[in-house]
Amino acid sequence: MASVNDWLGLNGARVLVAGAGGIGSACIEEFMAAGANVLAVDRDQARLAALGEGVVTEQVDLTSTAGCEDAVAAARERLGGLDVLVHSVGINHRTPILDTEDEDWSRILEINLTSAFKLGRAAGRVMVQAGFGRQIYCSSVSSILAHPDHGPYAASKGGINQLVRVMAREWASSGVTVNAIAPGYVDTELTKAHLDQPGVRRHYTSMVPARRLGTVHDLTGPVVYLASRQAAFVTGHVLYVDGGRTLV
Repeated sequence: MASVNDWLGLNGARVLVAGAGGIGSACIEEFMAAGANVLAVDRDQARLAALGEGVVTEQVDLTSTAGCEDAVAAARERLGGLDVLVHSVGINHRTPILDTEDEDWSRILEINLTSAFKLGRAAGRVMVQAGFGRQIYCSSVSSILAHPDHGPYAASKGGINQLVRVMAREWASSGVTVNAIAPGYVDTELTKAHLDQPGVRRHYTSMVPARRLGTVHDLTGPVVYLASRQAAFVTGHVLYVDGGRTLV
């Protein structure tokens, strides 16, 4: 039976969080509150500098294979190992498909999906060898809902869903679980400019049965749960954290 004082089993866990923005920084706070040791990686040094005390940071470019391998190596060197990976890296560019340039397609897929593959592969090699690991990715309700002007973004998130399933199946016998959360309409730095346009926030809120938009703190509990020992038998799952958006 788990200790009441460490029900999550995360005290002393070595956690690598990729992406120091809104969702990533909120997850970092929760993991540290649970007693974990955290390394945050991002290519934006200003984001890393804005994190609270006690967070180990490393500036890396996760779109490159070398950058992803450097991130994992930094976790092993600076934390003493790697137990949990959280991939919360993502961008969007709202444009109709007929107006989407090749460069925008490639950039969104590279940052949202290819970085997940490269970092997950690098972390997976370490975790499979160790016989233990937790990987959590950020998908989106756009992975299954056909939102206009979201072509590359939706494709990248649909790719995350299936990548998670394949990694989960390949690594399950090695003690490694792989899951994703799929947020609904969440007020983050990625969505703020769009939500602040006239009528947009009200429109999105009207489509959510819970009648409100999500916050980054609505997402941290599911992420920490999937990283915890309480989710040891959960793998290959995409958890929709959307206030019921995918029900309608």
